[in-house]
Amino acid sequence: MADFLNLEGHVAVVTGGNNGIGLGMARGLAQAGASVAIWGRNTERNAAAESELSQLAPVKSFACDVSDPAQVEAAMAGTIEAFGRVDSLIANAGIGGKKGPFHEMTIDEFHDVAAVNVDGVVLSFQAAIKQMIAQESGGSLVAVSSLAGIEGAATNVHYGATKGAVLAIMRGLATEYARYGIRTNAILPGWIATDMTSAAVGNDTFTEKVIKRVPIRRWGTPEDFAAAAVYLAGPGSAYTNGQQFVIDGGYSVF
Repeated sequence: MADFLNLEGHVAVVTGGNNGIGLGMARGLAQAGASVAIWGRNTERNAAAESELSQLAPVKSFACDVSDPAQVEAAMAGTIEAFGRVDSLIANAGIGGKKGPFHEMTIDEFHDVAAVNVDGVVLSFQAAIKQMIAQESGGSLVAVSSLAGIEGAATNVHYGATKGAVLAIMRGLATEYARYGIRTNAILPGWIATDMTSAAVGNDTFTEKVIKRVPIRRWGTPEDFAAAAVYLAGPGSAYTNGQQFVIDGGYSVF
């Protein structure tokens, strides 16, 4: 019987893979034997993640702002030079933006969030698709969205809008590129303890009002995304395409 959790010989790219959920997924991929390319803007975090995960599998980090076409192109070229191919790309890099009333939001604030959360996904997926088609090998694309993409994100509409856009992109690519053997899916995290949510993690009122509504009764952690990354990147998900995987401890159905 095939070992669907063995990713030896597989090359995965994780954008924003130097911290938080991205690092949790990169760690899971490396533990499964995949070679991992980490793309991130923070070079210190890149180096720390590369140092840690290189104990598990071949890992190389690349300084990359995914909203910049030239940097994405360079990161993909570096990945191919280092590993020779790309079998999966997880578009995880994202920012939260400044919360506040929608009618007071400037268009520049909206554009800043969209540049990373939407343009970054588009550019990363375009680079991966071109490489996968050239390889004639198929592959897996995974977009990291959010519950904010399917629920009302009051005072955070720009973030919710970008994460909803990511889901539309995922569905479009799932139908357009399946003929090339490229499948596309999305992960929607719930309340996860990361740097982005650090203010809420230490807030007793938030814990009382929100986290107690999570049926599993705790914050999610980056490690909760490792297995999903391995499944969606690897052969076990060969017939999984165009799907949304909500990882939220049951919050959205309570």
